[in-house]
Amino acid sequence: MFRSGFASVILAWACFSGVTVGGASAASANILVPHRAVYDLELKDASERSGISGMYGRMVYEFNGSACEGYTVSFRFVTKVDTGEEVKLTDQQTTTYEDLKNGNFRFLTRSFTDEKLDKEVRGSAHEAQQGLTVDLTSPDKRKVDLAQGLFPTEHMLEVIDRAKKGEKLFESRIFDGSDSGDKTLITTTMVGKFQQPAKDAVDTGDAGKAGAMAAKPYWPVTISYFNDDTSGDALPIYRMEFKLYENGITRDLTMDYGDFVLTGKLADLEVFKEGECK
Repeated sequence: MFRSGFASVILAWACFSGVTVGGASAASANILVPHRAVYDLELKDASERSGISGMYGRMVYEFNGSACEGYTVSFRFVTKVDTGEEVKLTDQQTTTYEDLKNGNFRFLTRSFTDEKLDKEVRGSAHEAQQGLTVDLTSPDKRKVDLAQGLFPTEHMLEVIDRAKKGEKLFESRIFDGSDSGDKTLITTTMVGKFQQPAKDAVDTGDAGKAGAMAAKPYWPVTISYFNDDTSGDALPIYRMEFKLYENGITRDLTMDYGDFVLTGKLADLEVFKEGECK
């Protein structure tokens, strides 16, 4: 329960932090700034069912590229998990490449426990006439046809675009290569009011690590993820809450998988030189 759920929620976060449903132009894609963010992780809450009595770690997320060259994400999530009977070291490493112009997405995720490889998922996806075509090469070779959905950077751009338009609640279908890389997910996004930090406010979160971004306005965002094959009032598989800046940088994370909840506080932020489209 813990292992599969944890892997899914972490990969979802890696892929989001990076519109075919509306189309993402090169101009709109250029709002995303290349950067490297480091987050300190702590266990906020865990039910008895989760089998977790303690958990802490660090997440490193690096976003690079441009609309013309494509976007790459390198992501690593390392935690120590105390089950009460033993302490496990988990290490999830993800790399993705997304070509907005041509509708292509490549993904590779390796999950380790105590430095031993548990699972590798590798493949690519591209937009076809009737939806998405996924070619998996690991853990086995197969081809999967799925309904049309957004890739991670497309989804990020959609969230920012709709937030700018004042939309507070909307639904999307996404493909991020999570779990076994063979399904789409439905997301419901809630966007709060665009907030300008008060100059005299006492920081009790991670804004102090955000550098110049600490003075910038942000949206509080909550995204809930659902299986694409569920109907009715189904519960989300997991939910993410965070503060989102207009350039795609995020901080003050909460990742809720139901049986356990993690917080991620920004520990370091480095903004890179933006790429230029020629």
